[in-house]
Amino acid sequence: MFHFFVDSAQISLDSKVLEIDGSDYNHIANVLRMKVGEEISVSTRDGDPREYRYGIEEITEDKVICKLRFIKEDGVELPSKIYLFQGLPKADKMELIIQKAVELGAYAVIPVSTKRAIVRLDEKKAAKKIERWQAISESAAKQSKRGIIPEVMMPMTYKNAIQYAQNLDIKLIPYEMAKDMSHTRQLIDSIEPGKSVGIFIGPEGGFDDAEIQYAMENGVEPVTLGKRILRTETAGFTIISWLMYHLERD
Repeated sequence: MFHFFVDSAQISLDSKVLEIDGSDYNHIANVLRMKVGEEISVSTRDGDPREYRYGIEEITEDKVICKLRFIKEDGVELPSKIYLFQGLPKADKMELIIQKAVELGAYAVIPVSTKRAIVRLDEKKAAKKIERWQAISESAAKQSKRGIIPEVMMPMTYKNAIQYAQNLDIKLIPYEMAKDMSHTRQLIDSIEPGKSVGIFIGPEGGFDDAEIQYAMENGVEPVTLGKRILRTETAGFTIISWLMYHLERD
């Protein structure tokens, strides 16, 4: 089943009618070539956890007209908000990182400028990148039937990112010198549903020792991802997967 996002104002529980136009109309009518009677799932852009199921009633020259069939109350979101603080990687790796992090359940992605990051974005470049990255987040949210479109925030400096994370309940940073896996398991197991989690991932080359020290001084817990050294685009996926398994296993 195909999933779409609409503005909450488009949802009417009185008329039960939803009209879809623009790029989503084109996708439904001309790309997917859906037919009258087929069903789609819909979420709102404002974070309503419910999933709305609509049947296609009519396809006009510029609109898809749908009728509400039922509302699925139990959402698909993780019971905890996971914030991925990602050190800016080279080339187009950030696009892959955003796509997979959204599919796995991340609540938000924050690009971070670190000492060893090769990529440097000025305000103009950052704005263009964010527009592209947010579109990737929306596409991934549709594909994985997320209840929200995770926000890709404007890039932060490392210190600003650490300070931003002070409002989160749990803060983790993979580090090759962290304690053994048993300590990491204990940290993961201590995370209760509803607690917010921040994950700090370094760019190629990892974090500078001073950055690790600064993180620890500000309540960020070092964790290990195992005996192997993972690429920057793999490390985040690994720890989000662990959290997904832990938070959803009941």
